[in-house]
Amino acid sequence: MAASDRIMLGPLVGAIDQGTSSTRFLVFNAKTAELLSHHQVEIKQKFPKEGWVEQDPKQILQSVYECMERTCEKLSQLGIDLSNIKAIGVSNQRETTVVWDKITGEPLYNAIVWLDLRTQSTVERLINRTPGKNKNHLKHKTGLPISTYFSAVKLRWLMDNVDEVRSAVHSGRAMFGTIDSWLIWSLTGAKNGGVHCTDVTNASRTMLFNVHTLDWDPELCQFFDIPMEILPKVRSSSEIYGLIKSGSLTGVPISGCLGDQSAALVGQMCFKDGLAKNTYGTGCFLLYNTGQKPVMSEHGLLTTVAYKLGRDKPACYALEGSVAIAGAVVCWLKDNLGIIQSPEEVEKLAASVGTSYGCYFVPAFSGLYAPYWEPSARGIICGLTQFTNRSHIAFAALEAVCFQTREILDAMNKDSGIPLKQLQVDGGMTNNKLLMQLQADILCIPVVKPSMPETTALGAAMAAGAAEGVRVWSLEPEDLTAVTCERFEPQINPEESEFRYARWKKAVAKSMNWETTEPLNGNGETSIFSSLPLGFYILGSMFMLIGAKYISGLKI
Repeated sequence: MAASDRIMLGPLVGAIDQGTSSTRFLVFNAKTAELLSHHQVEIKQKFPKEGWVEQDPKQILQSVYECMERTCEKLSQLGIDLSNIKAIGVSNQRETTVVWDKITGEPLYNAIVWLDLRTQSTVERLINRTPGKNKNHLKHKTGLPISTYFSAVKLRWLMDNVDEVRSAVHSGRAMFGTIDSWLIWSLTGAKNGGVHCTDVTNASRTMLFNVHTLDWDPELCQFFDIPMEILPKVRSSSEIYGLIKSGSLTGVPISGCLGDQSAALVGQMCFKDGLAKNTYGTGCFLLYNTGQKPVMSEHGLLTTVAYKLGRDKPACYALEGSVAIAGAVVCWLKDNLGIIQSPEEVEKLAASVGTSYGCYFVPAFSGLYAPYWEPSARGIICGLTQFTNRSHIAFAALEAVCFQTREILDAMNKDSGIPLKQLQVDGGMTNNKLLMQLQADILCIPVVKPSMPETTALGAAMAAGAAEGVRVWSLEPEDLTAVTCERFEPQINPEESEFRYARWKKAVAKSMNWETTEPLNGNGETSIFSSLPLGFYILGSMFMLIGAKYISGLKI
């Protein structure tokens, strides 16, 4: 590339996109929002026990360094001067919890991933302490129900069950953070002066953060019995936190930080009240911008901080509907059932039949999130016949993602009072055109997909580039780059859509109250007689059998 071309390229901004299944580093042109280069590394998830999901914080950090270095190599091969990179933003999987030793810099336990269910007994204990045993007892401050999903209960579990964590907390050596905090602290020097901070969007997912005061809340910390000294400093989503201390980008400021779903909202440029986006990743997350006032949901949605794009800028809020299992159901079809060899195959398999043939799949592998918040639910596939084959199950899995989105959108329309006229979408699953068409059919509104799908990373880059002291990316409405989109219109009549949705709701009802925490018998198993109706049925059947044998033995 000629020197003159390099000059015309203008300032660049990098974005770390650390998700549940992979880490990526992407570099954008700050003037045109064009993606110039990127690199991706898959992240291993560990499942040490049923319901437990962990990741290695050191592997996550190493994956970030690897992605940054490989991307820099690709840029150099294109003749792009790395000094053009003026800032870096961070987008991350939210709620996932890390505790590390600030003296050694070493994690004290694996990261507990947002999907993890080990804290169910902790959650039940906490709810039982509230007046009326109300899971929404803290919602007026946090916008969240007491749930396994959020960071405070994961941190509480670590303090209760991991000696190294408990000891480090008591001795003042422990640092807590979500993935953004761990990465920023590590990249800005770690034990040698690393910056321990988070942003308002990630803090709002911990249950320790007051969404009204925009800071850690002493009463919430007291409720969970968590010392405030171990918490990171809360900052805005767009300001210089510190400088990269090693590697090819040494000296470049980290100046943007957003939880992944907030980053996608920014990347989709949903800056006005009433705009919404849905991200299809491991889970599915629908965010609806409610402006500068937090709106408390009456229909099972979360209230969260959408973004705060500068220290002196106001915070904006969102209603959020969270679905635990979206893209993860496709991975389950591949890894657990073996009916596809790669995630991309699911579209072709489902399209080969074009219907589920009455089969419905509720992938409640981690209970049900919004709008139910029902941890006792478990996954079911129902409506099976001898005709059902793997193609129908694949179709039902894709439909499940769409039905779950419909449930959230219905709740959102009730809370806002203004039905959405179209849904903006992003995330890896949006490459599946059958899924997008199904979504339009089930919602009965158009689905709009941007031609540049990397909206999460783009949002982090925009926040970083717009930060005071960087100012290479304008967020003024007249300066925002117009995005070309692909549009999917509903192709079935509303009556058919409603019929299929009603069947789905019936299947959801059957998935409820599956898991129980009732006392176990002496062998560590739930007794069949712990259910009175079942017990009477079995005892009655035994007496009938004995009676029948007695009668059959009589001579008449």
